[in-house]
Amino acid sequence: MIQDNPALIAAIRDRFAHVESCPFQGPRIYLENGGGALTLKSVIETSAFHAAIPDNQGRDNPAAAALSGIIDKARADLRTFMNPAAGQFIVGETGTELLFRMIRTACVNAAKGSRVIGSSIEHPSSRSAAQHWAGIADLEYVNVPHQDSLGLVTADDYAACMTPDVAVATILHASPVTGIGMDVAAISRAIRAVAPECFIIVDGIQHAAHGQMNLQAYDVDGYAISPYKVFSRHGYGIAWISDRLTELPHEALNGGPVGNWELGTRDTGAFATISNVVEYFDWLGGEVSDETEPRLRIEAAGRAIHTYETHLTNALVNGTANLPGLRSMNGVTIIAGADNPKREGTVSFVVDGIASADIVDLLKKQGIRTHTRKADHYSGNVLIPLNLPDCIRVSMCHYNTTDEVARTLKAIREIISSKSHVTS
Repeated sequence: MIQDNPALIAAIRDRFAHVESCPFQGPRIYLENGGGALTLKSVIETSAFHAAIPDNQGRDNPAAAALSGIIDKARADLRTFMNPAAGQFIVGETGTELLFRMIRTACVNAAKGSRVIGSSIEHPSSRSAAQHWAGIADLEYVNVPHQDSLGLVTADDYAACMTPDVAVATILHASPVTGIGMDVAAISRAIRAVAPECFIIVDGIQHAAHGQMNLQAYDVDGYAISPYKVFSRHGYGIAWISDRLTELPHEALNGGPVGNWELGTRDTGAFATISNVVEYFDWLGGEVSDETEPRLRIEAAGRAIHTYETHLTNALVNGTANLPGLRSMNGVTIIAGADNPKREGTVSFVVDGIASADIVDLLKKQGIRTHTRKADHYSGNVLIPLNLPDCIRVSMCHYNTTDEVARTLKAIREIISSKSHVTS
């Protein structure tokens, strides 16, 4: 697998921009992938090419025909990547905007007196949308409490709150705070066992970079991703919408194509860059398996990524290169537990007596990029129940290395030792 193949790790890193240095800071270790993944070099080249083209799709000229073909290819690539049985893919402003649109459409078309269900672990992209539009549509919002100690919500947690009148449900695939992934397929089954016609919409934004997606297995109606968190660029979001969600009344131009959800002319370069992402997963799958069929190579890539990122998070938690891990450091508490098999590339922690922002700042000065999550509207749902004002998030991806983890552990240990000496 990836961790046993230094040549493959080097080849992976070579496909990304700014792996070892920041154009504003200089040399650095990038462990802030939860805030935005590194960008594929192919995405940068594709973006530059398309930014210079003045033509739009739908015209009678060779450029317009070529652009339409690029969009058609991207939609086909997305089907290979995310594996839906039917439905359509649309591009919008951001993943958050698309979640709001899908949830809004489901809520305003729900029967009066229906209920909307979601979990307290969710990012506000889906939670705020569901609560807001439940209120507008005069629907009751039902909160499923997540398990504070594990940083997740389960199918049983949803089942305990389900009733037949639930018309809309939201699910978070992976938490950007705890780094823990949810079993979307199991949660969906629990919802449909009680309310089979419920519209189920998933926030896949944090999950997309850490393992394959399989929409056929989820039995949901909407799934959104933000491509800048999965090796592409800012400026667009992608949503998959089921046929039955597509058919609901929604904002569209009068007289326009039936079933169209996209408003205005979309950026062809956005479509083209997601093809770059799918091509990358296909390439990686070919490096870690003997599969020849694209979908099977993508699945192999997802398994390899998950295995390698588990290796990296285990190294951070348990130690590596004769360095103690976070679990062995004085005063360190790992959010969602040290031994959590649902972790997806991210470890968040706090240190007794030391402000998280101070640790992040000191790591930054040593060229190690991490992030402070605060108990605000983004992360308060996780941190406030734990009586924590903030935490340090170390979010890794499969282009990171064990050596980078070791250097980070060494720096954290020195910071804790120095701060403890000063305060003692």
